[in-house]
Amino acid sequence: MTVVERLLSIAIAALANFATRVAPFLLFAHSHNGKSEISPFIEGLGKFLPPAIMALLVVYCFRNVNFLGGTHGLPELLAAGVTIEVHLWKRNMFLSLIVGTLTYILLVHFVFA
Repeated sequence: MTVVERLLSIAIAALANFATRVAPFLLFAHSHNGKSEISPFIEGLGKFLPPAIMALLVVYCFRNVNFLGGTHGLPELLAAGVTIEVHLWKRNMFLSLIVGTLTYILLVHFVFA
C-alpha cells in the first residue's frame, strides 16, 4: 500500500467517523422560532451514552482477567485505579485513558513480567 493510499484511507475513515457523529444532530434537529433546537431524545442520548460506553469499555477490559491465577488481576486493577484517580484529579477523559493505559503497559512489561 502506497503512502497516498494510506493517507486516503485515513481521510475516508476520519470523514466517516465525523459523519456518524454529526448525522444525528442534523437529522433530528428541528427549528423553533427561527432557532435550531436539538430533539430532547437526542439530548437524552447525548447525556446517557458516554457513561454507558465507558461502562461497556470497563467490562470489556476486565472480561478475560483471571483473578484466581497469575497476577490475580493486580495490573488491571492498579491501572484502573490510576485511571480513576487521574480522572478525578484532572477531569480529563483523554488524559486519564492515556495515563491508565501507559500504567497498565508498564506494569505488565516491567513489574509483573
